[in-house]
Amino acid sequence: MAEIIVAGFGGQGVLVLGQLITYAGMLEDKAVSWFPSYGPEQRGGTCHCSVVVSETEVGSPVVSRPDTAIVMNLPSFDRFEPDVAEGGVLIFNSTLIAQKSKRADIEAIAVPANEIADEIGNPRVANMVLLGAFIEATGLVAMSSIQKSLKKVLSSRHHHLIPLNMQALERGRAYQ
Repeated sequence: MAEIIVAGFGGQGVLVLGQLITYAGMLEDKAVSWFPSYGPEQRGGTCHCSVVVSETEVGSPVVSRPDTAIVMNLPSFDRFEPDVAEGGVLIFNSTLIAQKSKRADIEAIAVPANEIADEIGNPRVANMVLLGAFIEATGLVAMSSIQKSLKKVLSSRHHHLIPLNMQALERGRAYQ
């Protein structure tokens, strides 16, 4: 069973990133849960989601000791770095988070997600860059499942952006 926290500011695609992992898990016949948490501010306020992907039934959607945390901003880094389980993975956006992990008992992967997204031509795909790094680091779900999930999770009016999202995913995988 994999327990994941995805966190950042509203508007960074945190909830979509979690939904993509969840949907990809469903496509692979795994048991999944996705549990969003956000304040009254939708853009700019902090938000996170808990994702559980398991070969067996998921007992609870609540994640308190994640195997992996994917964090997009400094407040999320400060909040969730201490919670990552020993031997777990912390993937973070080093464009917005200048500090390094102080923990020697986890694997910390710094990815300049915003810089890579800007190079690709759209700053809004920084979440996909981090998702690509997550897929490469954990192998939890297949890239083909993520690609199929994009068609289900993104609204049809955004389907023209799927190639851009796939490019961002590949850049994240290659960076890791």
